[in-house]
Amino acid sequence: MKKKNISRDLLATMYRRMEQIRQFELKSAELYQAGELPGFLHPCVGQEAAEVGVVSALRADDFIATTHRGHGHIIAKGADLKTMYAELFAKKDGICRGNGGSMHMMDRSLGIIGANGIVGQGSTLATGAALACQISGTDGISVCFMGDGAQNEGFFHESLNMASIWNLPIIFAIENNQYAESTPQSYHMRPEDVATRAQGYGIKAYICDGNDLFDVYNTAIEAAMLCRKGEGPVLLELKTYRWFGHYVGDPAVYRPKGELESWKAPNKEAFAKFRARVIEEGTFTEEELDKIRDEVTAEVDEAVLFGRNSEPLPPEFALENVYEEELI
Repeated sequence: MKKKNISRDLLATMYRRMEQIRQFELKSAELYQAGELPGFLHPCVGQEAAEVGVVSALRADDFIATTHRGHGHIIAKGADLKTMYAELFAKKDGICRGNGGSMHMMDRSLGIIGANGIVGQGSTLATGAALACQISGTDGISVCFMGDGAQNEGFFHESLNMASIWNLPIIFAIENNQYAESTPQSYHMRPEDVATRAQGYGIKAYICDGNDLFDVYNTAIEAAMLCRKGEGPVLLELKTYRWFGHYVGDPAVYRPKGELESWKAPNKEAFAKFRARVIEEGTFTEEELDKIRDEVTAEVDEAVLFGRNSEPLPPEFALENVYEEELI
């Protein structure tokens, strides 16, 4: 695969997105543990390079469907942190006006067709969006983000088969974070690589180091190009690791001792790998990267205040969008 030269501006944008995701998630976990946020929270800390690398290969008019662990994809696509926090606080100014909460955010104006609490269900939405792109005659594409556990669901296989026989412009981006909730991949499937399952559907598949932003981005650019040329679908397996358990509060006793620490090592962790490479190549100085990080910290703090101070939803809001006032 030919490696694409990545401009300094794009690298800066991607690093900023990674910082936004990590800091958003860490702050959200802090707020949740303090009892400020309702519902459940499934952070994607550790998976930032996989998410930013894929979404950065897309255009503004491309679609993404994501999962219950979807904040990172949504931020990578350009969603506003203020309205996302307002959504977590279940406030009126939320990205879905407080209707969606953590697991069901969407923004049609950005091509975000929905996070989804039903495991694997996003594959059907993304396949539909890809079909719409094909029918409309554009070269737009759709991306379905899923975890390694979701590819055992019937939704995934039905969607993959339909996308294959119709040559739909869709990327199935499997974030293999090693666990389906608490079940290790080695237990819930026989193949070592999720990507091998693409063979049965006659489609191309690539395996990436999901913690290497450069590897993910270059592979995603190739996959997107194939889809735009009518040679899709494509499956990407992004090997990564989530730092938290399945949800905030999960003690994660199912993980072997030392496993998390090994994934946090500088030679494997996404931020350390990115910073080391761009500093060594002279693209950025450490001070320039720290400046971006600090700017994001201020942005996240401001967004939290916005969400916390947003207007609460009145009780009668629960009746909105339930019944059609006039039947035609």
